[in-house]
Amino acid sequence: MGAEIERNLNLPDLSKFSSPIPGLASAKKRIRQSCVSQKRVTPRYLIFGSVLFALGLISLFTGHIASDIEWSKFRRYRRGATHYNIDIWKSDFAKLYYGCSDRSPNFGPPVPENKSNGYLLIAASGGLNQQRTGITDAVVVARILNATLVVPELDHHSFWKDESDFANIFDVNWFISSLGKDVIVVKRVPDKVMRSMEKPPYTMRVPRRSTPEYYLDQVLPILLRRNVVQLTKFDYRLTNELDEDLQKLRCHVNYHALRFTKPLRLLGQQLLKKMRKMSSRFIAVHLRFEPDMLAFSGCYFGGGEKERNELRKIRQRWETLPDLDAEGERSRGKCPLSPYEVGLLLRALGFGNDTYLYIASGEIYGGEETLQPLREFFPNLYTKETLAGENLKPFLSFSSRLAAIDYIVCEDSDVFVTNNNGNMAKILAGRRRFMGHKRTIRPNAKKLSALFKARNKMEWTMFAKKVKLHQRGFMGEPDEMRPGRGDFHEYPYSCICQKPDMQQIELGGQLSLGPQERPPMLKNNTIAVESFPRYFLLHPIHLSKPTIHKILLSTNIILLSTIISKHIHLWRCCSIHCMIIGFIDVLASKLYSLALASNPRHCIQVNFMSLAFIQVWFLVVHCYLFEFKFSVALQVQIKFDLSLGSDLIHLSSF
Repeated sequence: MGAEIERNLNLPDLSKFSSPIPGLASAKKRIRQSCVSQKRVTPRYLIFGSVLFALGLISLFTGHIASDIEWSKFRRYRRGATHYNIDIWKSDFAKLYYGCSDRSPNFGPPVPENKSNGYLLIAASGGLNQQRTGITDAVVVARILNATLVVPELDHHSFWKDESDFANIFDVNWFISSLGKDVIVVKRVPDKVMRSMEKPPYTMRVPRRSTPEYYLDQVLPILLRRNVVQLTKFDYRLTNELDEDLQKLRCHVNYHALRFTKPLRLLGQQLLKKMRKMSSRFIAVHLRFEPDMLAFSGCYFGGGEKERNELRKIRQRWETLPDLDAEGERSRGKCPLSPYEVGLLLRALGFGNDTYLYIASGEIYGGEETLQPLREFFPNLYTKETLAGENLKPFLSFSSRLAAIDYIVCEDSDVFVTNNNGNMAKILAGRRRFMGHKRTIRPNAKKLSALFKARNKMEWTMFAKKVKLHQRGFMGEPDEMRPGRGDFHEYPYSCICQKPDMQQIELGGQLSLGPQERPPMLKNNTIAVESFPRYFLLHPIHLSKPTIHKILLSTNIILLSTIISKHIHLWRCCSIHCMIIGFIDVLASKLYSLALASNPRHCIQVNFMSLAFIQVWFLVVHCYLFEFKFSVALQVQIKFDLSLGSDLIHLSSF
């Protein structure tokens, strides 16, 4: 009976031992001793292998959790995500951006004056900010033509009849010195050159939005032949689409070189100090509601026949303006908001009646009576006239200098609100984006016009909710406008750089906005992102979403190892495999985050790189399992990839 038990249990043959076994020992005791001896000789590699395998699994799932945390920042912002709150006073994403106008090292110094292709004269047109765009583009055109730029002339014959010259508004010496490394600027054409000319300077007007090729083909030959060329009515005469260095030169001119004269800067700073003394934060409202603006718009604002007759007479000054349907213009969002509508908008967004307002405007049509509804909404309402007093007298006869004072206050206000989409609104919006994405609110006039008409038919709570709904995408968030869309002066995308630290994102605030307000992580190439195959926008390691897919992948390798390897191979392979996959998961997730933040086009490269890492590692595993028989390992790898590819296609179809 004892011998049969030994055979069934595969116990060692006791007859081979030289030492005799005591006769009193029973078969039961021998079995117990044999089992105890077997427990004492558990292979050491099995213990260490189990520990290593456990650590590998921990690494695998830790990597998965870490990548989930990284990826969760983006998941909630994808199109169709739930609404998130923003602060009505400032953008939570502004600290992730900064203005950058430095040109690349390949952007060489300017051609000296005596070797340039000639002198470029510019006659800017319009009001202050329209002239500002012309001056900015003039510097870039001079760079394109390798010409010497003469300080631009300002328009003295526009609606405002302002006789101010460049030197009365801008610091000429600062302008010339700031551009010394980009374009040579002189105050006037040298007398020697003028005396040597057989004909007066050639005058021409270029088409709007002209490309650099147009200037090189049409303007440069004339400049080389005549030596001096004057471009008239120079506003918006250069295309928005330029190479990055020329775009950054635009920003350098607009945001650094064009500095106001000292008297204007001092008065503007005095007004700012007075506003800050009364309140720690305030709103600047650019209220473009002058008679010329209303007449030009062709809109009606409820003033009866008196208003229609007065605005019709002003409108006749522009002979080329067509007759417009006032209601049609309003429904298309072409009409500026009235002071009453501006008050409704701000109160609906959440600004209380204790908020301080600075009104930047000229002569408001209707005077104090028109402004009274806004004052009732916000009693703490101030203008440059009420703040500056006698200090404003030297500038009262010059509309451009008064506009410059308003510009200084609006530039540094906590919130900037505009009732129109004119030149000053665009220039200041671009300036505030460049200086740190300060809150800039543009009215969605097309949607708000119908809402204002129905104001008396709904309760205030419902009205405020709809205003917030319509203002999505018009609150000055960093990603509201796609690069290349709109006017460059309004959205200088080439001059706005993003900080790499994505951990600074902190959400919060009061105004609930939806998916149109997409986060800055997707700011650069939204069209490119949305045109990718959908599975390229999943997790950086496509195999790790969902979690069960990664577990099945690991199980696949483990089962393969179990069939064709020894025990020691199994533990080593599985544990190392889990740790490597976990490491690749964390690394690729971080690279994917950086790529998505800087340029979404790089995301696809990160995806392919991650898959390449996994492919190489799997091939190493297969070679190890098949004793480095490369041909056999490669066949297994191909079969594995085919199976994996079908899973990937299935995953991308969700």
